[in-house]
Amino acid sequence: MSRPAPALETEFDSDVVIIGGGMVGAALALALAPLARSGLKVTVIEPKPLKLDEADKTLQPSYQPSYDARASALSYGARLIFEQLGVWDDLSSVVTPIRHVHVSEKGQFGITRLNHKESNVPALGYVVENRLLGQCLLGQLEQHKEIRFRCPAEVQAMQAVEGGMSLTLNENGEVSTLRARLAVLADGGRSALGESLGIETDVHEYGDTAIITNVTPGKHHDYVAWERFTDQGAMALLPLSEGRCALVWTMSHELAAERMALDDNTFLDTLQKRFGFRMGRFTRVGERHCYPLSLKQAREQVRPGLVVLGNAAHSMHPVAGQGFNLSLRDAVALADVIKDNVMARKSPGALKPLLGYVDDQQRDQLLTMRFCDLLVKGFGEPGMIPAFGRNLGLAAMEAVPPLRRLFAREAMGVGSIKTPRTEL
Repeated sequence: MSRPAPALETEFDSDVVIIGGGMVGAALALALAPLARSGLKVTVIEPKPLKLDEADKTLQPSYQPSYDARASALSYGARLIFEQLGVWDDLSSVVTPIRHVHVSEKGQFGITRLNHKESNVPALGYVVENRLLGQCLLGQLEQHKEIRFRCPAEVQAMQAVEGGMSLTLNENGEVSTLRARLAVLADGGRSALGESLGIETDVHEYGDTAIITNVTPGKHHDYVAWERFTDQGAMALLPLSEGRCALVWTMSHELAAERMALDDNTFLDTLQKRFGFRMGRFTRVGERHCYPLSLKQAREQVRPGLVVLGNAAHSMHPVAGQGFNLSLRDAVALADVIKDNVMARKSPGALKPLLGYVDDQQRDQLLTMRFCDLLVKGFGEPGMIPAFGRNLGLAAMEAVPPLRRLFAREAMGVGSIKTPRTEL
């Protein structure tokens, strides 16, 4: 039986306010649910409307499923976290496993193939449509009535006050003030609130654009994730339900503009020429989206009473599929620090423990971001000598199991994994 959390003084409206009810914000709220049951006041503020599904009485995103639904890659480490958060039972029925990974460079000799059996796991990772992941997280949160949702509501301004933060909210046209001991900024990569607080971000532009869409190949994907590097950029094809694949295709801004303007058949023909026929002929493509690519990291992730989390804290190249997984690990690590603060009768927003959180996560963040950055830059270096070197590396991993397992461990996100603590 869990011990009740020590009561904090009550001059604040909330102990922890999570600004942004997306995947990262919702995961943090779930990790804090044991404390919320014991009296910690947790509030989630989300500007996008959510609705109650009348069939199963759970909160659902206010949009419908489609062929074009965006997807995220979940590492095996993310599965371990979601099991602890109580979400995996729901998620397991809607994810598509990645049982094999095939890494290669077009026109070169090096290949590395990863197999889930060699790593003694049921899958190296999983792919899930964001709408379904959101539904599972929100459905689980709906069971925790002690966590308060203010939605739709927008935080228009924030300022530091003694002992925490003061937020100005616009909720259905009504403006109000909410005071919190800790505000967690999880409102995405283009955080206007972060900018208003003067939080600077280091940005490295890759000079490339990613085209993201769903495609249907002629052959079933057989649960293989393809990482294919070409002289025009990298592409990843990730297995989805119903035989579909999520495509992340990076290229120069100019090529992206040209290919976004192509009709569907011509786009598929172009993709076919770049990828080849390992999966048969591509027969269908969904709506295409494109995004300029950069590596970003906030210079400050904590202040007294403030934490920057998720894409607001860091974002990276999507071809390795590590961004959300890193943010999820940050979220559960932050939840543990908040639990320790509360049990020690400290404010959740006390600066010294938050600085400790950043120090602890810095290694994971730097290793993950460097892994993605080196992968992209290494395969983007032109010339015969760099090509020979990187393909020799791929061939070595294919031939030497310990090297391959080390690469697989990084890809699975288990090297720095911390599952959330459930005890109080």
